[in-house]
Amino acid sequence: MTSLVPLVVLIPMLGAAVTLTLAGRPRVQRLFAVTALSAVAVLGVVLLLIVDAQGTLVMEVGGWAAPFGIALVVDRLSALLVAVSAIVLLAVLLFSVGQGLADGHDETPVSIYYPSYLILAAGVFTAFSAGDLFNLYVGFEILLVASYVLITLGGSESRIRVGQTYIVVSLVSSMLFLSSIAMIYGATGTVNLAHVALRVAELPVGIQIVLHVMLLLGFGVKSAVFPLSFWLPDSYPTAPAPVTAVFAGLLTKVGVYAIIRTETLLFPGPELNPALLVVASLTMLVGILGAIAQTDLKRMLSFTLVSHMGYLIFGVGLGTAVGTAATIYYIVHHIVVQTTLFLATGLVERIGGTTSLRRLGGLLQASPLVAVLFFVPALNLGGIPPFSGFLGKLGLFQAGAEQGSVLAWVGIGVGALVSLLTLYALIRAWSLAFWRPRPAPVSSDTGALTLTAVDAQTTALPLTPSRPGPGSPATASDADASVPTRADARAAVAAHPDVQGRRRGAAPTLLVGATAGMVLVSLALTVGAGPLFELAERAGKSLEGPSYISSVFPDGVPGIGDGSATDGGSHG
Repeated sequence: MTSLVPLVVLIPMLGAAVTLTLAGRPRVQRLFAVTALSAVAVLGVVLLLIVDAQGTLVMEVGGWAAPFGIALVVDRLSALLVAVSAIVLLAVLLFSVGQGLADGHDETPVSIYYPSYLILAAGVFTAFSAGDLFNLYVGFEILLVASYVLITLGGSESRIRVGQTYIVVSLVSSMLFLSSIAMIYGATGTVNLAHVALRVAELPVGIQIVLHVMLLLGFGVKSAVFPLSFWLPDSYPTAPAPVTAVFAGLLTKVGVYAIIRTETLLFPGPELNPALLVVASLTMLVGILGAIAQTDLKRMLSFTLVSHMGYLIFGVGLGTAVGTAATIYYIVHHIVVQTTLFLATGLVERIGGTTSLRRLGGLLQASPLVAVLFFVPALNLGGIPPFSGFLGKLGLFQAGAEQGSVLAWVGIGVGALVSLLTLYALIRAWSLAFWRPRPAPVSSDTGALTLTAVDAQTTALPLTPSRPGPGSPATASDADASVPTRADARAAVAAHPDVQGRRRGAAPTLLVGATAGMVLVSLALTVGAGPLFELAERAGKSLEGPSYISSVFPDGVPGIGDGSATDGGSHG
């Protein structure tokens, strides 16, 4: 069974190589990309069933035993995240395929999009299955290199500018992580996670805290926790809708996954738990206050993403098995629901022509189905019973109450408040975009061309002169009557490159189907909450140091101890 472990990385890597050689054949590219991620999704579920029944799987690459060789380790947490991530990546890929078929590939050039997307997937799976710090770093770098390409697709000025910030921040976090690895290797003589967990306990407390803080800083940037989250709300909204969705759903969770490994395996002591609880509360509060202040749907969701990272850090900072189990459930919930909301926002942008809440309106009448597809995950993220968002928050709050510290109770209070504010922000956005009537055309006094809101059946976003004059329409109905032709709109955009018009109209079936599929997955998390919570509890137990170490070293580490197995891990 251990031979299945490297396939989660090899399949998307081989798929990326094949799709890159098929740059001139988009249909075949799509087929290979969808097939590769479908195979990994099935493989992830199979691995989860095997690991849950038999214990952790350890693959020694090249037959070199750990800690000298490279070990790929898949325990319950790794298998669960691989399975969920593969399902999400597949759904977003189908969404992007539908978008490409409908609009062409001006925003996502197919020759580089599919290979980059599969490399991103390979990086995510590498990080989840890495058994040592250096290969965890390699997984981060693989997905970051691919994300640099994806975030700048289309080559617009705004994407290039934001991409520069994203690259600089990512390089800084990578430097922090690589420096931490060098320091850990210098102090312990190894980078294997299980081996480090054994040796780091022998170091002086001061050195342990320095190494601990260095790792948390590097992972904190990647997971966008306060005050290291400043880059995210500006970076994600500029990318194409599918790219934004997969970034929001997965990339920050890889950082949280690394923090969970750090806190449960490498540094399980309580020394920094109070600091994590403080950071968690601040992340929740600052993120949601930023979301409330936004008038753009994508930016608002980006701030809610930051806010909900606080819930995950809160569960980790409790330092209890119950808190870890609740965090694992909430990670799965947030991956699915946040991705779904961004996909639904992509549908809103397509139908409404914009994501500005000042310009959107009347979309409930234009597309009731899209209204439902946004409304359901919005309630879920806001924590309305009986959705998985409510169940996940309830689990975190119960864990905090059991832990009982003052900071835990403060976190519970902040979390409850943030949940209400999240619901307020999302329902307000839904009301503005779907419930209220379509706003009248907007014009400015700058003399430049501006985008206007038009009837949802219009297929092109019209442009009107910004300076009102004797011939300017006085009412919304007059404005609709004076809507220029598609050719006029294209000519105006060509003459003014800073004006970016977007198509309006009905969303293609594949886009709606992919989003609806993700909504169904989010509802499945509610229906199957009991078994999933039980799986999260078992996953939390397998994260404990003795269990993980005995799986990697079933025969013991020379000079360390006998390493008797306690988890029934498979080794090969």
